[in-house]
Amino acid sequence: MKFLDLARVNIRSGSGGAGCTSFRREKFIEYGGPDGGDGGRGGDVWVEAVDGLNTLIDFRYQQHFFAENGRPGMGRQRTGRDGADVLLRVPTGTEILDEEGEEVVADLTRVGERVCLAKGGNGGWGNVQFKTATNRAPRRANPGQEGVERVLWLRLKLIADAGLLGLPNAGKSTFLAATSNARPKIADYPFTTLVPNLGVVGIDGREFVVADIPGLIEGASEGRGLGDRFLGHVERCAVLLHLVDGTSETVAEDHAVILRELAAYAPGMMGKPRITVLNKVDALDDDTRAERMAALEAAAGPVMAMSGASGEGVREVLRALAAVVDRGRAPVAEEGEWRP
Repeated sequence: MKFLDLARVNIRSGSGGAGCTSFRREKFIEYGGPDGGDGGRGGDVWVEAVDGLNTLIDFRYQQHFFAENGRPGMGRQRTGRDGADVLLRVPTGTEILDEEGEEVVADLTRVGERVCLAKGGNGGWGNVQFKTATNRAPRRANPGQEGVERVLWLRLKLIADAGLLGLPNAGKSTFLAATSNARPKIADYPFTTLVPNLGVVGIDGREFVVADIPGLIEGASEGRGLGDRFLGHVERCAVLLHLVDGTSETVAEDHAVILRELAAYAPGMMGKPRITVLNKVDALDDDTRAERMAALEAAAGPVMAMSGASGEGVREVLRALAAVVDRGRAPVAEEGEWRP
């Protein structure tokens, strides 16, 4: 299945049915009076987060979603049938944005969450509604209200506990493959990873979800490389794992490049817990490893060492990630509630 995390849709709710102008005409009833029924209500357009989806690919082949119009009223005070609703099923973590892409209309973060995107129009009143003591034979009825038409953007942000950051070929996909059942493509050329990947990682009886996104390069916020469009998939993460390629001779600058792009994309993400790891240490001798560790610590603070290929230091990194994820999952104490 192809991965798609951005889609444009056109939606329209149903218009209400028109009211009916009708009079009773029955044998032996001299003054029948009005009996026109109301029109039916137009259908709504709903969106629901469902389980089992992780892409918006369905919306590439269908972009228009129109609810059914309400049926008009009829004589004998018969109300028209309501129009059928339309339901858009999207993956959990989908944001609904307005046509300009600036305002968030809805953010569906839980399975089963539903939001009405466009409300159907009310049905028009039939002439029986206008009967009064002084107007016993009204010849007017209301048309139904028009439906609402909107253009919206669907943007998927994958739900994960931890997100991987780093330059291309920093070893993110290797780490994910070594610690989970995910099987991302791994090769020795930049941008092997073209779409985000998710993997369930287990350590010490605990499990959490890790998201691997395509690598960033300098100028990603300006569209260079694959750009920063996939950074949205780590916005919801409780912790970021920043992998720095230990075989690079400029580890401090490589670390700074990612932080600059992160700040350019969303300054608020700089406040997320972040674990910095010097990766591929199995390819370094002792002196080079110590030199690179010192250079990276001077730029980033505490640093861990790891090799996704050989497994060295992987368990320690997973435990550090799990500790931060557990803190993020801990329920917040209610005001006045004591916790040890």
